Amino acid sequence: MKKLLSLLVIAGMVAIVACGPSAQEKAAKEKAKQDSIAKVQKEQATQDSIAKVQQAKQDSIAKVQKAKEDSIAAAAAKKPVKGAKTTKTTTGTKTTKTTTTATKTTPKPKK
Repeated sequence: MKKLLSLLVIAGMVAIVACGPSAQEKAAKEKAKQDSIAKVQKEQATQDSIAKVQQAKQDSIAKVQKAKEDSIAAAAAKKPVKGAKTTKTTTGTKTTKTTTTATKTTPKPKK
């Protein structure tokens, strides 16, 4: 009876082990895991790319705003001199603005 019971216990353990996943099932599970990882990495790369584009856009807007503010500040600092002549010269696609300052001359004393 002991031998029969031992034989049944061993047969039961073998049956339980034999019912585990096959090599094909293990391979399919591993492939699904790798596919999932690749999908997440691709989505992360897309999100990173979008974030870089948005950051570049914000940087560009900030540069334009700073250039505008600098231009306004430079224009405010450079007030025209009373009596100065301003000439505008256009050559091809380039426009140049030239300001000639007026000089005050004092008459020479007569002898």
